[in-house]
Amino acid sequence: MRADRRQEAPARVRGQGVLAAALLAAAGLLASGCSAGGAGTPGAAAPETAAPSGGGTPGFAAPSGAASAAPVAPLESLPAAVPSALAPYYGQRLAWQSCDDGYECTTFRVPLDYDHPADGDLTLAAVRAPAVPSDSSGSTDSSGPGGRLGSLLLNPGGPGGSAVEYVEGAARTYDPAVRARYDLVGLDPRGVGRSSPVTCLSGERMDAYTAVDITPDDPAEVDALVAAAKEFAEGCRQRSGARLGHLSTVEAARDLDVLRALLGDERLNYVGKSYGTFLGATYAGLFPGRTGRMVLDGAMDPSLDSLAGNRTQAGGFETAWTAFARDCAAREDCPLGRTEQQAGEQLTALFATIDAHPLTTADGARRLSEAQATTGVIQAMYADFLWPRLRTALADARGGDGTGLLKLSDTYYGREADGTYPNLMFANMAVNCLDLPAPFAGPEDAARAVPEFERTSPRFGRDMAWMALTCTYWPVRATGTPHTVRAAGATPIVVVGTTRDPATPYTWAQSLAGQLESGRLLTYDGDGHTAYGRHDTCLDGAVNHYLLAGEAPENGKRCGH
Repeated sequence: MRADRRQEAPARVRGQGVLAAALLAAAGLLASGCSAGGAGTPGAAAPETAAPSGGGTPGFAAPSGAASAAPVAPLESLPAAVPSALAPYYGQRLAWQSCDDGYECTTFRVPLDYDHPADGDLTLAAVRAPAVPSDSSGSTDSSGPGGRLGSLLLNPGGPGGSAVEYVEGAARTYDPAVRARYDLVGLDPRGVGRSSPVTCLSGERMDAYTAVDITPDDPAEVDALVAAAKEFAEGCRQRSGARLGHLSTVEAARDLDVLRALLGDERLNYVGKSYGTFLGATYAGLFPGRTGRMVLDGAMDPSLDSLAGNRTQAGGFETAWTAFARDCAAREDCPLGRTEQQAGEQLTALFATIDAHPLTTADGARRLSEAQATTGVIQAMYADFLWPRLRTALADARGGDGTGLLKLSDTYYGREADGTYPNLMFANMAVNCLDLPAPFAGPEDAARAVPEFERTSPRFGRDMAWMALTCTYWPVRATGTPHTVRAAGATPIVVVGTTRDPATPYTWAQSLAGQLESGRLLTYDGDGHTAYGRHDTCLDGAVNHYLLAGEAPENGKRCGH
């Protein structure tokens, strides 16, 4: 959809124990036509511009032939020694300053292009919540069994979710024992949030973009969808400049290593959600010898090309919808009937009605389009505590009032009450369109793919097939390709998968854990996007024990209900 990872207002974390910038971020993936999305909780691209000279290429052993050829090649590690040209970046000193509510903030420089560091810099922003002493003396000395373990970097997903805002909102929800032994650190990846952010469209044009029909019924609607994708891409090119070619996940992972060194940590300890798992796995693949205790929750599968990724993600949302429909049908206030089948039929009929006649909303200047209605439903799939809100919104929509679904859609995109949008979606597109080649060369390819998408997801397949057009018109070529990640020699890496996760299907976690030489699969049997920090004693206990004692759970351990 359009925005991982998503997830209530994107800068605010968790009203009810989940949700945040992260949740919204994860959702964003669908828009770009790449493999997955966002966020969670603690709770052939256009050829106009030549490929960047270095960009995301270092470290990739590109597979021969088409992106979907199997088997794909592994991500190759980088040399252990820091190249002399990068020494000035690794030799910086961080100047931490007090910022909001007891946190500490800093900035540092990284090369725009790691292959040509003399070509210029980017400035990245980070925040930390210093370790909270757990003993009466107030000591955070590293000696002893309860001593400080260093920094724990957190990433909420997206791509495009702000790790700075996430840490500022979520740090105090982490287990006290983890807080006592780690500084919790958030780094906004390049192009995101406070780190040299990219921008693409005004709020007014984003309003128009989110409303464009993503299930075109005739050539005019296809043309309108293509025009919207081109406008978005051109806006990014005009407003973001050279940065647009250097926002890949490989480059962001190399930035993580610079920060690791500046923090004084020999190894990177890390918890990543949704897209944050792709970033973390990429780091482990590039720097296996520097990988510490790593948790990848709501895992993405780097071996998938963008077409397979979008199609299987559509299946993830179908699985989540089925769980919602079954739950709804058993409740008195369900507006969609009394069986799972009736619920699906009624939703399809509602979407068709809105497609023909957009609904009025409390915001008199805006009507609810079919695209926004679909986005609103998808937003509620990220967390089961949103299901009551969705039932109410659907009941209102059947009565002619689109306000509830529009609010859910706005939450997905992070739209503020004043009509402005955050950087989230712009960064989401920019990263995804660099990380993998576009799945379609044009609308004809998308139209041919619709039947297969609909077989995977009768409810959302058509939307997701057409939304995968976005990267087709991107102004810079993709620098990444599908690959596996082995991370040979890394310490145990815990991969968490949720069985009915909408945005990152459970099969992705199984695949990533199998690729990693030291992967340990930890399963949560449940609904919603990501699992750690949702107060499941079994799963949270296993992850916290790993972070604190370094003992990974047994591969295949299951938690949940």
